[in-house]
Amino acid sequence: MKPFPGSVESEALGGAPTFKLTPGGVPTANQGHAILYVHGGGFVMGGGELAAKAAQVYALKCGMVVYAVDYRLAPDHPYPAALDDVVAAYRGLLDRYVPEKTAIIGISAGGGLVASALLKVRDAGMPLPAAAVLLTPECDLTESGDSFETLRDLDVILHRRPTAPTLLYAAGHDLRDPMLSPLFGDFTRGFPPTLLISGTRDLFLSNTVRLHRALRRAGAHADLHVFEAMPHGGFYGAPEDADSLAEQIRFLHCCWSMRASPPI
Repeated sequence: MKPFPGSVESEALGGAPTFKLTPGGVPTANQGHAILYVHGGGFVMGGGELAAKAAQVYALKCGMVVYAVDYRLAPDHPYPAALDDVVAAYRGLLDRYVPEKTAIIGISAGGGLVASALLKVRDAGMPLPAAAVLLTPECDLTESGDSFETLRDLDVILHRRPTAPTLLYAAGHDLRDPMLSPLFGDFTRGFPPTLLISGTRDLFLSNTVRLHRALRRAGAHADLHVFEAMPHGGFYGAPEDADSLAEQIRFLHCCWSMRASPPI
């Protein structure tokens, strides 16, 4: 990856370890905005400086501050350590930014953590962010979706069910608990506008589609984009990745615009 043209600082946000990415020359219109990014890695990898590297594209393309949560990983730190870190980081974000100017993004295991964290902060009475982006979220640790079988070995990134790391993270807890598998949560009491992205060769396609349906049934605003032939997490450099990122940025700015304007 290219060097990041800005500053990267290790910082505790709400007591949780994060990397703060600030691109050079943040536009005036974007000052006061922030994104919380939650990396993937099956709950067992993807942390450290890699978390910051994965988040830098959002800082650059959105032109604003991004906090990448370096949450604790299993097996040394099983559930609920990672979830607690994401919730703590979001609470810390609210100490610095108004919720109407925030968004939260998560990919794979990070997408599942984001969805569970949003249910938890909502139930705690905290305000929700203006938008959430869930990229191929690991939202069903029971692995009951159709694509876990139909796309087995067709996904060139995630070939088979990631059962072993999932069980390391769950550490014997009920896999249907919404704090582990947010697909089974109650979304009727509120959830931010959400963009969900997957692909036709993504092992987590069923996860993404089913979570989209659960949000829609609850009356939440939820958009679903499924990219042709995309495996788990994207193409890692193909033009479709740029299309996906453009959709995400368009969605975020639309949500920020709606939250900034008073209702008619």
